[in-house]
Amino acid sequence: MDMSLKAIMEKRINKTIGNLQNNKMDAYYAKTKEDAVKLVDSLIGDGETVSFGGSMSLYESGVIDHLRNSKKYNLLDRDVPGLTPQQRRQIFIQAFDCDTYLASSNAVTETGELYNVDGMGNRVAALTFGPKSVILVVGYNKIVKDLNAAADRVKNISAPANAMRLDCQTPCKVLGGCANCRSDGRICCTYVIHAQQREKGRIKVIIVGEPLGY
Repeated sequence: MDMSLKAIMEKRINKTIGNLQNNKMDAYYAKTKEDAVKLVDSLIGDGETVSFGGSMSLYESGVIDHLRNSKKYNLLDRDVPGLTPQQRRQIFIQAFDCDTYLASSNAVTETGELYNVDGMGNRVAALTFGPKSVILVVGYNKIVKDLNAAADRVKNISAPANAMRLDCQTPCKVLGGCANCRSDGRICCTYVIHAQQREKGRIKVIIVGEPLGY
């Protein structure tokens, strides 16, 4: 990355981290994906029960591979091949009582808010309540100016890309942007904004100096 662009990026990251901390969320900067994996490992205790939400960022960063290969955790893995819908749903429910829940965020504002949109709602539910600790791994590409920009990002980047990845039969998959649909396959059903974390430090946000996910 060009040094001038990198300097601008790091200024935005530092501003965002400061405001996340003001909103009672722990926030960290990891320069690389590898640094992010090491930081995740340091934030999870031996023997903890761990689970995760649907996230390309966790896969691209190497966090999922780390969780699966480590003997340190009791992993509730929602993505094990061959799971029935009922078995997968049971893992979603068990995740609400886990020690640490990992995910990403659809957008993080420079003013320190988390903006997330779900189809089923299991991920945003776990971010909001249940797991004792929540770790979000977020590429710098998801930092936006404010909530309006966060909503625009989800409608025109995150949702269409995820609809394409998941082969959802939605207009955004075809059009590349939101059509405010009422499709059965709609993945933008539950909207959650974390403006402040009441339990200080429960939510931990790792901003990574590389683009990750949608």
